Amino acid sequence: MTNIARLPGALDHRWDWQRHGACRSADSGLFFHPVGERGEAHDSRESAAKEVCAGCPVRRECLRYALEAHERYGVWGGLGEGDRLRLRRQARKVRR
Repeated sequence: MTNIARLPGALDHRWDWQRHGACRSADSGLFFHPVGERGEAHDSRESAAKEVCAGCPVRRECLRYALEAHERYGVWGGLGEGDRLRLRRQARKVRR
């Protein structure tokens, strides 16, 4: 579950980046896998989502949000669930 205590609160200037996301015109189902999706179907959907992110003007802000909020599901800022998990693990190793 997302930890909302880490979020900045209802400050418009902190959330304004979302209005500029390339994903706003895409089906949200592209960014979140359905229950039981595996293998080629998962990889294909995730790749398509990452393509949308690749040209997004707020990709960096989106990824920062996902990492700060510990988003567990979906593609955020061009990184899937496994990508973000690996990034967090690498960051923990560096801090040690």
